Amino acid sequence: MTDHASPLKFVSSNRRVREDRRFVAGQGCYVADVALEGLLHVAVVPSPHPAARIVSIDLIEVMTMPGVHYALTGEELAKAVDPLMNGLETPHVRRYPLAVGQVRYAGEWVVAVVAETRAQAEDAAEKVRIVYEPLAYVIDAEQALDPTSPPVHAAHGSNVLLDKTFVWGEVEKHFEESPRHLAFRVVWGRSSTVPIETFGVAAKWDPWREMLDVWASIQMPKYPDQIARALRIPLNNVRVHQDIDVGGSYGVKRGIKQTVIVSHLARILGRPVRLLEDRLDNMRAGDAHGPDRTFDVEVAFNDDGIVRSMKMRALDNVGAYAGRSPFQLGKPIGAIVGPYKIASVQYRAIAVTSNKAAQEAVRGFGQAPTNYAIETAIDKVAASLGLDRIEVRRRNFIRSDEFPYLIPSGTHYDSGDYHTVVAKVLAHADYEGLKRERDRLRAAGQCAGIGIAACLEPSGGNSSFEPLLNEKNTTSTWMDSCRINVDGLGFITATIHTTSSGQGHETLAATVIGEVLQIDPDRIRIVRPDSLSCLPSNSPVGSRMAIMLGGAAFHAAQKLKAKMVRVAAHQFGCAEQDVLYDGGAISHAASKRRLEWAEHVNNSHRYIHLLPDGMEPGLEVTHVMQVPTGTKLPENGRVQMYPCHSFEFHLVLLAFDPVIGKPEISRYVIGHDCGTVINPHIVKGMTLGGIAHGIGAALLEEFVYDSEGQMLTQSFMDYLLPSSHEVPKVEIVHHCTPSPFTVFGQKGSGESGYLGSPAAISGAINDAVASYGISFAKLPIRIAAISDAIAAARESKTRVKT
Repeated sequence: MTDHASPLKFVSSNRRVREDRRFVAGQGCYVADVALEGLLHVAVVPSPHPAARIVSIDLIEVMTMPGVHYALTGEELAKAVDPLMNGLETPHVRRYPLAVGQVRYAGEWVVAVVAETRAQAEDAAEKVRIVYEPLAYVIDAEQALDPTSPPVHAAHGSNVLLDKTFVWGEVEKHFEESPRHLAFRVVWGRSSTVPIETFGVAAKWDPWREMLDVWASIQMPKYPDQIARALRIPLNNVRVHQDIDVGGSYGVKRGIKQTVIVSHLARILGRPVRLLEDRLDNMRAGDAHGPDRTFDVEVAFNDDGIVRSMKMRALDNVGAYAGRSPFQLGKPIGAIVGPYKIASVQYRAIAVTSNKAAQEAVRGFGQAPTNYAIETAIDKVAASLGLDRIEVRRRNFIRSDEFPYLIPSGTHYDSGDYHTVVAKVLAHADYEGLKRERDRLRAAGQCAGIGIAACLEPSGGNSSFEPLLNEKNTTSTWMDSCRINVDGLGFITATIHTTSSGQGHETLAATVIGEVLQIDPDRIRIVRPDSLSCLPSNSPVGSRMAIMLGGAAFHAAQKLKAKMVRVAAHQFGCAEQDVLYDGGAISHAASKRRLEWAEHVNNSHRYIHLLPDGMEPGLEVTHVMQVPTGTKLPENGRVQMYPCHSFEFHLVLLAFDPVIGKPEISRYVIGHDCGTVINPHIVKGMTLGGIAHGIGAALLEEFVYDSEGQMLTQSFMDYLLPSSHEVPKVEIVHHCTPSPFTVFGQKGSGESGYLGSPAAISGAINDAVASYGISFAKLPIRIAAISDAIAAARESKTRVKT
């Protein structure tokens, strides 16, 4: 077979994002839009205590309230369902959707009230009378690590879920041989993605067919499996409808406890039930918090700024339950040295429980905090030597001719050209001019600084960090799939097997299939079957869908094209390699015969006598794709983590009045290399959104708890999001280093921008205040913290002079 030789026609072209049309017109379909006859509504009763024994629950008055149908307690629910799954082997850290016997954080759900309307359910929830016996609690991670601290789960024996040390390479030798060392601590504050749509789920039980139908704003792998396990029913009794749009997620919409509650209620009440979180439900107990992490870092380097070795201790406060959170310490192992040639690493990963809300997966899955720690280390190395921060990075970068590059933890980086990306950004931004502008602002009395961050986005989403942290878990596949069908009239329908989470998967799949088949992607329909009709998928997590869904769609389309070529060659009476596929038509030059698309489709569907012996009629193919390079389990603490590694380089100029302390970003340039871009609009949107998210993590967003264990930031009055005033115009400088492991050379971009922007903004602020002899080592860096620190430094300087 000879392909028509031509450049890419649809991939990388500026085609519209097909999903945008329905969203802009207000025609999306969300959980709140699902109208089920007889629908009941749930409101939850939260705990006011960070830790307390539940002495009694009085529901008598509740059940007399208008419209109320039921009030469900944790004790009752626990008899009917199994504990929610943990990734670690922690059998005594049990988690149920409602508190059983004891509450472990302020806001934990204790009772679920069901009524005809949400308002009636909320009114009734206020009448639930619960008697608590307060218990000792612990909020701080370092205190939780202390064996004498109050246990969150007494049966577990301590608050430590995970404490594992990895040593890759000759760390002690490299530290001994290096003339310079420095050590520091940085803290990443607990924040999240707080999407516009909170989590919602509706469930309906059909007792005659024994079928549970679920509609949910979900983004998580193995969602139907976990529902079935928790409810103790066969998996083929669960049908998750995946044609639901998700109003933002980036990892936080796992929603398993919410789903178990409404599914159980639907079964016992015989009516559909829906739980739509309000903002309070979501922020204090929606299982949507991200990493809450303290890093202690030590690096060994020489007089030229070459970093030889690094020791990192990462202590994560995961909240009251295990969930997915300990694994957020695992993903960074696949890029533990960032883009640098650091020869050896010691990494101690510690996860402790506390009386805070449970942590779950959040964009980057722990990589952004680790990048912040690594980039802080490089800045400090440069400062200690009086060297330019960019020059130190250049000296430590992996060179383009060194790929594939094996890092100490066992992962090969696939490809990259970091020096060229940096050079492009510096040229675009006029780096020398940027420094002059910084100096001009300083001369005018402003605090001005330049921030720099170079980091990687591991992409292709693998599960290898799970067996790395839990040896009893031997999962070694994390596949994704695509099915393509050409109907009898020649129209193409492809199925993808996950929900729409806003990343443009329909556009992605149609573009790839159209590229292979040389057919306009707008003519290809993309659908999402329910979970009973689905092929395997592990959902859009870990920046994996361009690689995995794109790869599955590519290979399925290739299979379809190969089948068509085989049929045509059979009809032409020639070898397959002698026919030409071009734009859907297949021809044979020697005989001057040609089959148009419609003719071929007609033959394949209606004339079996024209098909090769043994070939099934019709034109349908499937492909299930495994993660490239992701076929082996960890060995000796080393693993090939993700297959692809995008690169981003951030350059930021910001300034602020030293009295007010409100940073204003005046210039933001990012160099971005995610290999071959399938759709430029989608990648641009991901990058801009990620930078906005990173600005929030760096300057504004944090779930703050007081000493009484109460969360202080329960609404957007206190949990501050970046607006158009805080997010500047972003200039994107593109570069393309294709990956050798993907079909078009594409890499991931779903977490781009977010993975480096907090480090760059932190660096810019520290550059701005360096003249005062101060620095900030905790994110977010709030306005009050900046102005107070400068005022204190000025006062101290005045006292010294006096």
